[in-house]
Amino acid sequence: MATGLVTFLLLMVVSMASAQTDTVKTEADEVTTAQVDSALIDSISFDEQAIAAADSLLLMEETSGLHQQLKKKFVEGNPAFMSLVALVLVLGLAFCIERIIYLTLSEINAKKLMADLEEKVMKDDVEGAKDICRDTRGPVASICYQGLMRIDEPMEDIERSIVSYGSVQSANMERGCSWITLFIAMAPSLGFLGTVIGMVMSFDQIQTEGDINPTIVAAGMKVALITTIFGIIAALILQVFYNYILSKIEHITSQMEESAISFLDIAMKYKLKKNG
Repeated sequence: MATGLVTFLLLMVVSMASAQTDTVKTEADEVTTAQVDSALIDSISFDEQAIAAADSLLLMEETSGLHQQLKKKFVEGNPAFMSLVALVLVLGLAFCIERIIYLTLSEINAKKLMADLEEKVMKDDVEGAKDICRDTRGPVASICYQGLMRIDEPMEDIERSIVSYGSVQSANMERGCSWITLFIAMAPSLGFLGTVIGMVMSFDQIQTEGDINPTIVAAGMKVALITTIFGIIAALILQVFYNYILSKIEHITSQMEESAISFLDIAMKYKLKKNG
């Protein structure tokens, strides 16, 4: 019986040791699996970073290559004429940016302005309405201010004042646009001038050599075509900006016309209320 008890105890010890061994093995397998997953994630992350770095390097090389190509073509197209085309483009863009900033600042919520003015005027607070116009930028507020200054005068005088000042504001919005159209016309003209001069250079060299050499002809024609291309590109860029400016001028002009009609209605209501 004692022998059987000892055998039972030995079997219990062996079972517990085996269970602990299995537990340690399972934990080791889990740790190994986690380490493998972490290594795979790190490897994938490193690959993504390497791909992103390679893409950035490729983009920088392409940008640098484009810049070098433009610089090369600029030199090949005769720097004297190419500089004139570039100057025309820069000056035209300067006028375009100035007009875009001015017109953007001139745009307001005209309907809200007219609603505020009507509220003030119908409460007999004409000075408060003038303060609103003085604190609001743009031609719409300016023509309304001119109307408020003559709100006690006959309707014909108010209308005449609004129309006259509206013409002044329209001229202010279009100021500088004539220069933009000039630069749009000059850019391709300078390009064509470079074309003609390049062809003249080719014929002069042919006359000097006394023979039609394809290399000489190709050099002159290359200069001619490059200047023409850059002149047309400059004109197209300026034309896009010019059309955008015209669209903003048309939008503000329509706001002025609608606001003028609304103000005349407000002035008529004010007179009827005052006389009644």
